[in-house]
Amino acid sequence: MQGWSKRLGATLADVESRRFIQTFALASLLHEDPRYYPSEAHGLISRAWYAATRVLVTRDDYGRDVFNQSEFLGASMVSSLQDAYYPRPDRTFSATVNRFVGTLSSDATTNILHEFTPDLKRMFHKHCPESIQRFEARMPLPENVKP
Repeated sequence: MQGWSKRLGATLADVESRRFIQTFALASLLHEDPRYYPSEAHGLISRAWYAATRVLVTRDDYGRDVFNQSEFLGASMVSSLQDAYYPRPDRTFSATVNRFVGTLSSDATTNILHEFTPDLKRMFHKHCPESIQRFEARMPLPENVKP
């Protein structure tokens, strides 16, 4: 239980420090918008490519596409910060680089999920039993959340 709680604490520190440094502090200082905006394309490949490249490109305060500095600086800062509380064997340069690359690939995967989640909800909702559809229709959910 002690090892599990240490790992849980480290993961919680990872997520919250990254959320604060990358999404709040750096995005605000660099005038970047950390939100994901869905693609306007219609093809599967072009939408997936767009979603994956949002790790490299983001919007600034004026809506222009710019290099995603907050993503790269935030991921590198948090990966380096993790060396302060990770076990000694996990504090090597290669482990830090692996965490940095893992962060970027995780964000690309998350963007792809954000891109295709509405389509998947619609697809699965078509095959949903009518009783569940009636139940969902009565629920007080915002329109953008309903399938």
